[in-house]
Amino acid sequence: MWRTWAASRGIDAGTFLGFAHGRRTSETVRLAAPYLDAHAEAARLDALEEVETRGLVAFPGAAGLLDALGPACCAIVTSGTRPIATLRLASAGLPAPPVFITADDVRRCKPDPEGYRAAAARLGVPAADCVVVEDSPTGLAAARAAGMRAIAVLTTYPAAALAAADVRVPALAVLRAARPRPGAIALSIAEA
Repeated sequence: MWRTWAASRGIDAGTFLGFAHGRRTSETVRLAAPYLDAHAEAARLDALEEVETRGLVAFPGAAGLLDALGPACCAIVTSGTRPIATLRLASAGLPAPPVFITADDVRRCKPDPEGYRAAAARLGVPAADCVVVEDSPTGLAAARAAGMRAIAVLTTYPAAALAAADVRVPALAVLRAARPRPGAIALSIAEA
């Protein structure tokens, strides 16, 4: 959809696709085409994304990781809107956790830490005890600014772009969660 939108506006999508992921649609439009009405363009793009389900599948390992962690220990923090994020989760067959922070819930999105701080507060967990699983540089910057540890999944950006992470993994499927004692969660990386 971003490529179609860019072509319709005479913009080379390659100039902004590298930084679009992990940002609000309006922010990406503002950065990619400051001469356009970012709010109006974002509304058009969001309307398209709110009904598009082609190709939406869960990454291998996502369902198992969410199941192992349990809903009380998980939050989603996304720069997408609630309708888009909800559609994507449902299309991928993944549950929406009780703590679900979207662009609609915060004043400032990633790389600002507001969303991650709000998630920690709603989970009732100190930020320093949280681990974020991210796939974008803006998301990692937000996690670090919130005082959280971060695992980068190398599915969207190259490893060099995700150097701010504490750990980088090739895919969600290598992460394992266990509960060694009540109230504790241990994350490990399965050997290839």
